Amino acid sequence: MTPADLPAVATDVSLITLFWQAHLVVKTVMLGLLACSVWVWAIAIDKIFLYGRTKRAMDRFEQAFWSGESIEDLYRALSSKPTQSMAALFVAAMREWKRSFESQTRSVAGLQMRIEKVMSVSISREVERLERRLLVLATVGSAGPFVGLFGTVWGIMSSFQSIAASKNTSLAVVAPGIAEALFATAIGLIAAIPATIFYNKFNSEVNRQAQRLEGFADEFSAILSRQIDERA
Repeated sequence: MTPADLPAVATDVSLITLFWQAHLVVKTVMLGLLACSVWVWAIAIDKIFLYGRTKRAMDRFEQAFWSGESIEDLYRALSSKPTQSMAALFVAAMREWKRSFESQTRSVAGLQMRIEKVMSVSISREVERLERRLLVLATVGSAGPFVGLFGTVWGIMSSFQSIAASKNTSLAVVAPGIAEALFATAIGLIAAIPATIFYNKFNSEVNRQAQRLEGFADEFSAILSRQIDERA
């Protein structure tokens, strides 16, 4: 049999055609990776706005705190509304301070330790809020290429089975199947690369904001420590 006697083989290798001609398992892998990619970008957009709002809120609070305004006035203004970030840290410390001095026992013993503990818990809650869903980015970034590779291996196995069944090893028969298989790896990389970049960027931003919170906690703890020594 000559090459001219072989049946014509479709050679359309557009992305849509590659998807529709792929094996069911490979299609499932592709759709899962595409869904993960959309999820990654949704998380990234949400985090960009979240970290921007948090940074601006910290800047506003620090400006108000160091402006010379009375700490009592600032506490009354902030305690009447929900607070987050540095303001929540300040309100939690002041609430513990006032609870100790306004009680009938006026317990000062261990106040410094209690205030530091309260601020430490507030920092942990804030960091947890900032880190929420970052694990998704890390998981997609690390597992995405391997999931895509699984789809590629499965697609190549299916292609070889088709080649064996048709007993035709021409490039026109082999190329579409290999392209379908490699398409899964490409989608895995499309999902994993942005996820890894965003995770590293956001993790750095969380560490930066956590350091600002810890720095303020140390400064405010020193201020309250002097007040405690004066009232002791």
